[in-house]
Amino acid sequence: MPRGRSRRGGDYGEFWPGYVDALSTLLLVVTFLMSIFMLAQYFASQEASGKNSALQRLNRQIAELTSLLSLEKSKAKSADDELAALQATLAALRQDNQRLSGFALSGNEQAKTQSGRISALEDSLDTQKKVSDDALAKVDLLNQQLLALRRQIAALNEALETSEKKDQASQDRIKDLGARLNAALARQVQELQRYRSDFFGRLRELLKERKDIRVVGDRFVFESEVLFPSGQATMTPEGIGAMDQLAQAIVELGQQIPPEIDWVLQVDGHTDIRPINSPQFPSNWELSTARAASVVKYLISRGVPARHLVAAGYGEFAPLESGTDEASLRKNRRIELKLTNR
Repeated sequence: MPRGRSRRGGDYGEFWPGYVDALSTLLLVVTFLMSIFMLAQYFASQEASGKNSALQRLNRQIAELTSLLSLEKSKAKSADDELAALQATLAALRQDNQRLSGFALSGNEQAKTQSGRISALEDSLDTQKKVSDDALAKVDLLNQQLLALRRQIAALNEALETSEKKDQASQDRIKDLGARLNAALARQVQELQRYRSDFFGRLRELLKERKDIRVVGDRFVFESEVLFPSGQATMTPEGIGAMDQLAQAIVELGQQIPPEIDWVLQVDGHTDIRPINSPQFPSNWELSTARAASVVKYLISRGVPARHLVAAGYGEFAPLESGTDEASLRKNRRIELKLTNR
């Protein structure tokens, strides 16, 4: 029994190593085949991927070529259209050439005529250009002059506005001065009125016994017969006495009137309507003026300042009475004294 068991064990020992070697070899072969299969799959996938990329590139190139083809077709159509137009133009030119060839002889004369007309037109055009250039130069000069005038007008307007402002200021000052002057004159008139009242009151007191001397309004009236003989300008002694009293009153009054009041005693000579014609007095104008001057000269000789005396003659043209009776004529023959401002 031990021997038999030992021999069976030895059989197994001889059989198993060969079987294992066969399996190992088979496994290696399968592994090798799987590796080859894997490599084949890898290279196949790489090749397929490259083909896809190449296909995409080809598609893009096809699209580009399609676009270029469309563009070329459009260009070709345009070229065909241009060719057709050129052919039509060539045909028209050929017809014109044939027509011109038929009229070559008459065309020479027409060409000469047309050349003459063209020359005339060119000359006229040159003339018109010259005229146009001159007109443009004149217009430019006028524009410059107009600009200068506008500047002058602007300067004048500015000066006028300045002058108007100054004039307005001057007018305001004049108004102010006028108002002040009127106020001053009014005050002087009021003061002179007071002195005139005093003067007339004093004359009335001095000449109260004389019925031929009276006050008319703001004037002291002497009848001519009181001072002068008929038709004469030399004062009588009675007239001189009256003038002495008058001169004394005027001198005293002049001492009282303030110097800023420019007063005057106006002496007016009047006649009646009966005319006078003598070698000394050709008319009533000369007689009335001479009598007023005679009174003024006498007053000056009695101390009355000459700058405060005025003489005037009115002839028969300022009567007090309109009647022609002797009483009216006597009233119109007179010497009037009026104290007033100059």
